[in-house]
Amino acid sequence: MTTDSQVSSDGPTGHECIQSYLKTLDGSPGVYRMLDAQARVLYVGKARNLRARVSNYARPAGHSGRIARMISETCSMMFLTTKTETEALLLEQNLIKQLKPKYNVLLRDDKSFPNILVSRAHGFPQIKKHRGAKKEKGNYYGPFANAGAVNRTLSQLQKVFLLRNCSDAQFESRTRPCLLYQIKRCSGPCVGRISKSDYAESVRDAERFLSGRSTQIQETLAKQMQAASDAMEFEKAAALRDRIRSLTSVQTAQGINPRGVAEADVIALHLEKGQACVQVFFIRAHQNWGNRDFYPRVGVDVEAAEVLEAFIGQFYDGKEPPRQLILSHPIENTELMAEALGSKAGRKVEITVPQRGEKAELVAGAARNARESLARKMSETATQAKLLAGVAEAFDLDGPPERIEVYDNSHIQGTNAVGGMIVAGPDGFMKNSYRKFNIKGDDLTPGDDFGMMKEVLTRRFKRLLKEDPDRDKGMWPDLLLIDGGAGQVSAVREIMEEYGVEDVPMVGVAKGVDRDHGKEEFHRVGKSVMALRRNDPVLYFIQRLRDEAHRFAIGTHRAKRAKAVGATPLDDVPGVGATRKRALLAHFGSAKAVSRANLADLKAVEGVSDKLAETIYDFFHEGS
Repeated sequence: MTTDSQVSSDGPTGHECIQSYLKTLDGSPGVYRMLDAQARVLYVGKARNLRARVSNYARPAGHSGRIARMISETCSMMFLTTKTETEALLLEQNLIKQLKPKYNVLLRDDKSFPNILVSRAHGFPQIKKHRGAKKEKGNYYGPFANAGAVNRTLSQLQKVFLLRNCSDAQFESRTRPCLLYQIKRCSGPCVGRISKSDYAESVRDAERFLSGRSTQIQETLAKQMQAASDAMEFEKAAALRDRIRSLTSVQTAQGINPRGVAEADVIALHLEKGQACVQVFFIRAHQNWGNRDFYPRVGVDVEAAEVLEAFIGQFYDGKEPPRQLILSHPIENTELMAEALGSKAGRKVEITVPQRGEKAELVAGAARNARESLARKMSETATQAKLLAGVAEAFDLDGPPERIEVYDNSHIQGTNAVGGMIVAGPDGFMKNSYRKFNIKGDDLTPGDDFGMMKEVLTRRFKRLLKEDPDRDKGMWPDLLLIDGGAGQVSAVREIMEEYGVEDVPMVGVAKGVDRDHGKEEFHRVGKSVMALRRNDPVLYFIQRLRDEAHRFAIGTHRAKRAKAVGATPLDDVPGVGATRKRALLAHFGSAKAVSRANLADLKAVEGVSDKLAETIYDFFHEGS
């Protein structure tokens, strides 16, 4: 890496400001940033030759409308030189994701994708859905487009290969087969209905299937069925016949599975009226593992090549690219992007724009989906814009809110209390911005909704003031909706006044006297209680927002409660992980019995060393 430099510009702006930097630049590769008068980043770009690229912006004419506006707002620039153009490309995408500049194409929805994990932490491997860092021991297959695609594939694998999906703890505690065994979705390894070697062979077959070698599996199963039939083991032969049928059914149900494409992401773009949709199809092991659509932030006059290149760079920033990218449009720096992705993956990555054949058909299908998805999105956005304008009119706001935050709490008699925040805007629910708050207040009376709301909003505004004090990152709400009446509104107002936040409108949403859904009352600071017409679309919109906040808070509360129910004191003992916890529970029968055990008995547990036994004993007998 490199050198980083910034020259402040208090004088000229626009192309004159940019011109002033040329004498300080050479032909090195690197990344440049354009900043406005408040030092906010307007644009991040990369260059093979910084001086040549920046000189293009120094021209007073010949730019598109978007670039001309960007140049006119530029008051200073920052530069960072790199050793290679590939390094500059990778750095550019990192900075775009981090800084979210106003004039860059931005990928707004960038969640992780689920995989299938064949766990190797147990003698009888478990097959399950996995999302996040690949830390658990085992083999990973994916990515899949969404949880639904994973669940369908797992269901297929259960039918054909009869692998378990229960947790290790459930496996160890079973004394008789579960329902999945009864309906022929599991081979019952937990109760010895299948040998370890036979189960291992089923696991190998499942992994062959996930690697695209299903024909080989079918041939093997057919030979096994014939051998069983010849040996007059008709029950075994019938079971193998059923598995072959299930495998055939799976292959038929998978739909479009390309024969000539083993591993690729098919990426198609559709641009229309300043909006974009990118459709990604995941092809792995000659199978279609689902698709996802994305809606990058673009401008009216942006070109397809720029959108796709920006999308690819940001999309694979934290993901391993496949061996091939099949695109609907060429990008500006194909070889450079392929080199950057290849260096990240540690192998060759090919980028192609097919004109005919099977790959072109795949792209055409993805492009059709992108076009149809964008049409639906634009229709929904138009409706959403009308509703937001209606909200502004109903509550006397300065303009349609870009960000509405809705808060709700959930608990049972004060236990496992959580607060939930959901966010909505012009594009609908912004699920990446949802937040949960585990209520920590030790001085709260169980069930104190006012106190819980105070804690949630206190933490929210403290964080806002810390992370976005200048309110230029889009993190501040234009409207707060609170589930509750005058009491909750008053509690929130106290918090906002304490932190000097007095310009964020707030509305409390409470059911009417008879608690009738549809007769909601709206409470605002310093104004009388109001209501909306029963058939007003804005009322329905507010109800949907409140119901979504309630759903999110309830779901978070249930997850916390379930985790608490499954917790034991052993979870807090240093050095006791899942395996040793299972061994201790199997030996003593309960966590309480472990806590009462003497040191000699603890040392007798398989897998527990003398040192760990002393740690466990001291944990439960400290001070005795």
